[in-house]
Amino acid sequence: MAEPRENKMGVMPVKKLIITMSLPMMISMLVQALYNVVDSMFVARLSEDALTAVTLAFPMQNALISFAAGTGVGINALLSKSLGEKKFDRADAAANNGLFLGGMTYILFLLIGLFGAAPFIGTQIRDPLVREYGATYLRICLCLSFGAIFQITFERLLQSTGRTFYSMISQATGAVINIIFDPIMIFGMFGFPKLGVAGAAYATVLGQVIAALISCSLNLKKNEDIRISIPQILRPDPDVIKRIYFVGAPSILMMSIGSIMTYSMNQILGAFSKTATAVFGVYFKLQSFFFMPVFGLNNGLIPVLAYNYGARRRDRIKEALVFSVSLAVGIMLCGTLAFNIFPQALLGMFNASEEMLRIGVPALRIISLSFGLAGACIAMGSIFQAFSYSYYSLIVSVGRQLVVLIPVALFLSSFGEVTLIWWAFPIAELMSALLSVVFFRRLYSRTVKTL
Repeated sequence: MAEPRENKMGVMPVKKLIITMSLPMMISMLVQALYNVVDSMFVARLSEDALTAVTLAFPMQNALISFAAGTGVGINALLSKSLGEKKFDRADAAANNGLFLGGMTYILFLLIGLFGAAPFIGTQIRDPLVREYGATYLRICLCLSFGAIFQITFERLLQSTGRTFYSMISQATGAVINIIFDPIMIFGMFGFPKLGVAGAAYATVLGQVIAALISCSLNLKKNEDIRISIPQILRPDPDVIKRIYFVGAPSILMMSIGSIMTYSMNQILGAFSKTATAVFGVYFKLQSFFFMPVFGLNNGLIPVLAYNYGARRRDRIKEALVFSVSLAVGIMLCGTLAFNIFPQALLGMFNASEEMLRIGVPALRIISLSFGLAGACIAMGSIFQAFSYSYYSLIVSVGRQLVVLIPVALFLSSFGEVTLIWWAFPIAELMSALLSVVFFRRLYSRTVKTL
């Protein structure tokens, strides 16, 4: 019997490997960011109230993505490490149990969509029109969220085995479908009814479902490192699920903290005006052009680190980390330049009123000062996830967003000037960077140096 072929993550030159693994995901996430921006641009043409409503729905949407992507991190780490150790049965178990967990996640958010969408929006704003828009948009996105959840899960399986090009195909196709159908469904074109905010939600869901179908097909036809089996999916293994969530649960909590942060910021800014809340939503869409590629880099780096940790290749781990941190910081500094040089043009894409420009221009300039530090933290944090120390990332995220950002923003809001609130972001990111360095050095000494 022939020896199993060595996966490229163990033999390809490291810098080339990082680019090969990450570039498709960076491109697909850039397309993802583009459709998020386009989505909001079309919604903004309806009215500023509609844009505000979509912003208020974002925390719960982020919670959905957090559950799916956090579970994916656990699948990714267990599957890649198992392949590095040549434990192929465990890799198959990680994939099939991950799909079972995707189904359970959908049931949870289906129930939230049916019974919790309107009350959730209502806790953030009193304006009846904005509440109606927000509840409609959120209910559709959650009740039909099976596309988003299984898209993420199947793409993680492709990423875990180094097939990031196929992951890019599915994600980019879904994003393009969304972009095409946004104006058609929002404004009623080519015989479609004019659905307004609901149309934006349906276009989003349609793109996610198509992406899920494509990524499922690619796994079945192209992913030779794992075997997907319906009987195994329907017989979950508690031990494998425990291993997945040992890494994935801290990631879910870490990402969900972003939902708490955005929910709290919506309430703090809403005390000033609906426009301030809309500005915050626009910022989140725009920053994704720079954060998404770095997250794509991070997603490509995690399986490389996990595989070479399983293979005990210290030299490759070190080279991968140095290269990735430098690349992440460079990408984010480009974001800082763009936000400081072109803030009016960026806000203008969202039909910005004079009031939105007055609030938004200083917001983009101030918040973007933290981008370089954020890039370094994201890249360093990949080792926490790859080596099953995700609770370090959780501590860093809690510290940045809950212990520092929200209290500082609340304190600065007491001065009655909305511009001061934006300084909470650079302050929080500085604390995050210091804590990330401490944890990174501790983990590197305990694991990588001992290989």
